Amino acid sequence: MVLAFLHGFLLAFGLILPLGVQNVFVFNQGARQGSFLRALPVVVTATICDWLLILLSVLGVSLLVIEVAWVRWLLIVVGVLFLLYMGWLTWKSAASSGDSPQDNDNGETFSAKRQILFAASVSLLNPHAILDTVGVIGTSSLSYAGGDKIWFTAASMLVSLLWFLSLAFAGRLIGKLNRGVLPLINRISAVIMWGSAVYMVLTLL
Repeated sequence: MVLAFLHGFLLAFGLILPLGVQNVFVFNQGARQGSFLRALPVVVTATICDWLLILLSVLGVSLLVIEVAWVRWLLIVVGVLFLLYMGWLTWKSAASSGDSPQDNDNGETFSAKRQILFAASVSLLNPHAILDTVGVIGTSSLSYAGGDKIWFTAASMLVSLLWFLSLAFAGRLIGKLNRGVLPLINRISAVIMWGSAVYMVLTLL
């Protein structure tokens, strides 16, 4: 039981740690929102989406979907279009918020509804994240059964919750300490989104 929990925790942590669109978006919203509580919609949505992918992977459902070629292509095409749009929106937000702290306070922030919509999109429309979850967590869960599989799954899910809470909190601290850095954070976020879109296109070629 303990080994299964530790395995799931460390595996999920290693999987979620690399810088990606989902992580950047959560951090960005933590930095831009007026308070940590106002960033909770993005944290909760990203966490629930991760939990859904983990559960589907452990149950083997997502593996069946990914094995269908046209579904995989559709995920990539939709993901690319969405990332291009999100990158443009984020870059535009950086440009409109200006370079002074006063301008940044008046910059555009995402409402709870938009946070939920975009967080779900960057979480579920990222085929590489889905493939990683299926290939790593889903495959590793096959080593366990019964209670051990439950502990393995619970540990993986716990990592998602703790990680996104920490990301949003870190973003909030940085945004609070230096509001002038927010346009730079947005531009970096936009470049990462566009880079991810290009990488996904290359996977189709």
